[in-house]
Amino acid sequence: MKVLSKLLLKGGRVIDPSQKIDAVADVLIEEGKIAAIEPKIDAPDAEVYDAADKIVCPGLIDVHCHLREPGLERKETIASGSRAAAAGGFTSVMPMPNTVPVADSPASIRYVRDRAEEVGLIHVYPIGAITKGSEGKELAKMSAMADAGAVAFSDDGRPVGNSRIMRLAMEYSHIMDLPLIAHEEDLDLVDDGDMNEGYVATVMGLRGNPPAAEETMIARDIILARLTGARLHIAHVSTAYGAKMIREAKEEGLRITAEVTPHHLTMTEEAVRGYDTNTKVNPPLRTAEDVEALIVALKEGVIDCVATDHAPHTIEDKVVEYHFAANGISGFETALPLLWTDLVKEGKLTETELIERMSLIPAKIFGLPGGTIAPGSIADVTVIDPETILAVDKNAFYSKGKNTPYHGRLLSGWPVLTVVEGEVVMENRVVKE
Repeated sequence: MKVLSKLLLKGGRVIDPSQKIDAVADVLIEEGKIAAIEPKIDAPDAEVYDAADKIVCPGLIDVHCHLREPGLERKETIASGSRAAAAGGFTSVMPMPNTVPVADSPASIRYVRDRAEEVGLIHVYPIGAITKGSEGKELAKMSAMADAGAVAFSDDGRPVGNSRIMRLAMEYSHIMDLPLIAHEEDLDLVDDGDMNEGYVATVMGLRGNPPAAEETMIARDIILARLTGARLHIAHVSTAYGAKMIREAKEEGLRITAEVTPHHLTMTEEAVRGYDTNTKVNPPLRTAEDVEALIVALKEGVIDCVATDHAPHTIEDKVVEYHFAANGISGFETALPLLWTDLVKEGKLTETELIERMSLIPAKIFGLPGGTIAPGSIADVTVIDPETILAVDKNAFYSKGKNTPYHGRLLSGWPVLTVVEGEVVMENRVVKE
């Protein structure tokens, strides 16, 4: 990765939760590191970026995404996904292992890391599968994958239905002190449901997926985390009662963290009424009461962070009957402005709270570099324009996946500069070649 010798971000509003900084200042980057944050910095030999009226913060980190490579390159590649992430202001991402073949071996983890290094845009930290082939029957080589660079383990897309296997996985992950990321879904209760079970599903004639399908598995895994002492990270929480159980588990002192997606914070089941298959996600969009409870839980720290669950699909995956459509939203390029518009501008989160939940806290949970712009730290930086209003244009996505229900929506809070290890990889919505 080419690194600028010096880059000066001039006159921006610097927000760094790790240092409790919220002030207008200059940020000097030298040789890929943060060199200084001061009210006025003179660096005549530095390239200058005018950050006036913009927010300078630690680079965003996404702990749950799908880059599809190897095996599903028609949907996304590590290269196209990295470009989409950079466009969205993300400097680090953690791709899930549900590729073809499943990333359940040291070789598969090394492949993802090596490809990301070849692309050379952002940091990519692969997640290894909990079980072989994510089939839930036999543990994968977790320790060997950790040695190869896996930062966590998950069978995301498939729940680990066998409680004994999940207990063993927690015990092994506890030895390594790495988190298990749980996809919470009781498939027997889901029963091939299309959307949230309730009035809207009944009116629309779609099969229901009850909140209990998610909540029963959250309850089980909290019990197993209590038994084993393992670090459990609960993926894409979507229900109010799920958040309540997580709150109680944290009050008990269990080592549990959780994430929520932008779409579960900004849409309800009502969005499905038009049968737009871009609203089909797993877990499904829930009720307005669930959304409000999730926002409160995120603000209070019960839910620790935001994760995009970026799930790119081809047109063929989505332009079908609702029941047969693939689950997922292409989320890298809309996550920040969606949350800025619907949460920050609406006074539900402060700018600092959102930035903390998209940078510092993800870094802390998974032990990643970044999440701070303290002097001496890696120079991963995102610059946000809080006022410019742009319409979401799926046709301009860098991702191969154009599957978004937000196309045409006017949003503010767009990232305008992404810096990775001192290199500008995106400027003014254009990702560097």
